Amino acid sequence: MSLVTFAKIAWAVGVAAWYVLRIPFERKAKRQGVADARHRTAREIILLSISTLGLGVVPAVYAATSFPRFASYPPSLAQVAAGVLVFAAALWLFWRTHRQLGRYWSVTLEIKDKHQLITTGVYEKVRHPMYSAFFLWALAQVLLLPNLIAGPAGLIGFGTLFFFRVGREEQMMREAFGAQYEAYEKRTKRIIPGIY
Repeated sequence: MSLVTFAKIAWAVGVAAWYVLRIPFERKAKRQGVADARHRTAREIILLSISTLGLGVVPAVYAATSFPRFASYPPSLAQVAAGVLVFAAALWLFWRTHRQLGRYWSVTLEIKDKHQLITTGVYEKVRHPMYSAFFLWALAQVLLLPNLIAGPAGLIGFGTLFFFRVGREEQMMREAFGAQYEAYEKRTKRIIPGIY
């Protein structure tokens, strides 16, 4: 098996693991009523589609067909090993975040019935560890898919969702939790502890 094939398989296993990890939390979240769903908009659907294109569709096409071949390059063993480790870290953080959010998790921006603000565990240092996990996934994709289009597609796709969504999400949280969320914002960073 070539290193490129191994890297593609590692990426696919990571994506499958992400999906399997999410299933029980998605079921639990669907049973929780929604108090505020005003952010289910066409804009939100477009942003989620852009993210899915970058983290799912474009890399899947490359993994299955090597298209576009002109943008491919030979990876190093160190690069692929780093990609596997970063994807493992992304999956761990993804699982921890889901576990802590429990029934309050949602794909779209919404406040659940009896929603509580989570500020402990992985939420103690950053306000959006789920986004941190997705950025780690996108970084792993760059390392695992040696293609100048498919590799960075996740950073571009998810980055677009993040930068157009995070401000609106934080505004929604301020409206829902008031001074409690404002105090939380002052003592934490968005996605990188101590930095941003």
